[in-house]
Amino acid sequence: MPLADVAQALAIVLAWGVNFVVIKWGVAGVPPLLLGALRFMLVALPAVFIVKRPALPWRYLALYGLTVGVGQFGCLFTAIKLGMPAGLASVVLQSQAFFTLLLARAFLGERWQASQLAGVALALGGLALIGMGKGGDMSALGFGLTIAAATSWAASNIVVRAIGRAGCKVEPLGLVVWSSLVPPLPFLLLSWRLEGSDAMLAALRGLDVQSLFAVAYLAFIASMFGYGLWSRLLARHAAAKVAPFSLLVPVVGLLASHWLLGESLTPAQLAGSGLLMAGLLAAVFGGRLLAMASGRASRA
Repeated sequence: MPLADVAQALAIVLAWGVNFVVIKWGVAGVPPLLLGALRFMLVALPAVFIVKRPALPWRYLALYGLTVGVGQFGCLFTAIKLGMPAGLASVVLQSQAFFTLLLARAFLGERWQASQLAGVALALGGLALIGMGKGGDMSALGFGLTIAAATSWAASNIVVRAIGRAGCKVEPLGLVVWSSLVPPLPFLLLSWRLEGSDAMLAALRGLDVQSLFAVAYLAFIASMFGYGLWSRLLARHAAAKVAPFSLLVPVVGLLASHWLLGESLTPAQLAGSGLLMAGLLAAVFGGRLLAMASGRASRA
């Protein structure tokens, strides 16, 4: 990749890693489900008048919007509000890769490679260590909701794969923008039912600079800038060259949360995070490394 494109990929990693700190700032002043509604309203409008609608049936846009929007971010925002440390959330959310493998096996009949099985085993051990670890501000409910967010993200990945299998071309930016029309209404209804109309009105009337910054960052930097630039890189380079940069997101998330929020991991959480990331590396690169090793052995 040219150096300019590497710099753009790193800029996306920075934006997505700091995103977890911004979520923490956002839910401090705005109820999490209302924050989700505001985020997706700003992503959808006025972008739907600028970005061409993907050539997809509405059912796919609706399914993607519900899974990645309401499911992933509704659970993630609520988890961080209920005590899930932002940095740790950035790590645990990466378990979506393993839930994607499970769902792909169950719904699409995809087979697993040995390296992926090893990665799942390492990741499960890491999640167990994180879940059982004591100390810090992590709550059991916050941890559980972060796992639910990762599962919802995995479900959205299955929707994208189903779109590809149906012979439709996936345009990442168009998919993000047009599917963002779906989450606001469910978010508003859930916020009214679970957070209460009084809390909603109070938050809207009392929006301060920090809350406004959080909403704007989540919509324009994390979503529009991040996914827009990401889709540009995917259009110019093979996915195998671009996708590994996403592995740096939890690293940035941990560092940013430590510097900006004063968060730190307990030894068990640190060990669990290491195991989870090792599992992710094994799942992503293990097959390639085994093939290279096998090729060298055959040549020898």
